[in-house]
Amino acid sequence: MSPVPELSGFEVTTAECVTEALQQISSNTFDVLISDLQMPGAGDRLTVVSAMRHSNPRAVALLLSAFPDVDAGAQAILLQADEILVKPMDLIELVDVIKMRLASGPARTRVAETVAMILERTVPDTIMNWFALVELEAKLMVIPMSRELRCAHLPRVFRDLVSRLKCPIPKPLGTKELISVAAAQHGEDRRQQGYTAAMMVEESRMLQVCIFQTLQHNLAGIDFSTLLIEVMTIADEVDCQLSQAMESYIARSVADALPA
Repeated sequence: MSPVPELSGFEVTTAECVTEALQQISSNTFDVLISDLQMPGAGDRLTVVSAMRHSNPRAVALLLSAFPDVDAGAQAILLQADEILVKPMDLIELVDVIKMRLASGPARTRVAETVAMILERTVPDTIMNWFALVELEAKLMVIPMSRELRCAHLPRVFRDLVSRLKCPIPKPLGTKELISVAAAQHGEDRRQQGYTAAMMVEESRMLQVCIFQTLQHNLAGIDFSTLLIEVMTIADEVDCQLSQAMESYIARSVADALPA
């Protein structure tokens, strides 16, 4: 970087790649982030800005872009940034923008949410979206059932998900230690209600779709520093509960087939 910022009294730290930037952000305190919106990977630009918001919530975030109009994937980033600057930009002008932004502070105070916080806050909406998908699936609707019965297991699923995401000592992915009495009961209930195994798998698939759509709609507030492992944990937990429900379903089926 040109020496202009240093000559203006700023201490400048540069990073050659996203990994280096994240290391600097996590180990130092910064007043300003200047980042290029056009990075090699779309996830890179999200990660850097979100990491700064998480570690230095009062920092001013300035984004440089060669294009005044940005693609849809950049919208979540812009919601976390204070200003987008069109490059090439004169460095003296950039210094003036930095000084002005530091004087006024960030555009607004942002609180980065964890995935657990978002899921907990949006449970009713996610369940509503799931039920809407189920209603459109003819092979599921062949089983007549009230909304309450069809959705009865979901509040407990979300409680288990949030509890696992918030666990101070996370369970490793693929662990066999996670036992859900509610999942086992769900398998028995679906057997008695007339579901096939394929129908249960389809409902579970729809649930994951709705959960990830909820996260997509809340990208602007997500703490991206932990997003990947949390998404993997969600998938693991939903699959784990489906597995336990299927075991219970099969056990019930075997018991029903035995002579009275």
